[in-house]
Amino acid sequence: MTLKKLQPQLLALSLEEKAQAIQILAASLGNGLIGIEKTPGVMGGDACIRQTRIPVWLLVSLRHQGASEAYLLEDYPTLTAADLVNAWLYAEVYPEEIEAAIARQEAA
Repeated sequence: MTLKKLQPQLLALSLEEKAQAIQILAASLGNGLIGIEKTPGVMGGDACIRQTRIPVWLLVSLRHQGASEAYLLEDYPTLTAADLVNAWLYAEVYPEEIEAAIARQEAA
């Protein structure tokens, strides 16, 4: 299948389906940590979406509570579907870090 033939089908997808498609493509490229930053003094040094103060652990926590990707993109307008892909991949690579951050927040 060519990209030209695929484009109309991709454009017809829902926002959540587009985010899932991006996740599949990003995983196939094997470069899932682009767009995640750790900056000392910003959000306690937790991993955040690039150039934001939105920590990965928060997005993962919201997802565990039932928030859809479409909801997250609507509720956080600075986020892109690619940001969510990067967050999910980061959480898969560093699950202990994310779980510890969520536990710290729940204990606070």
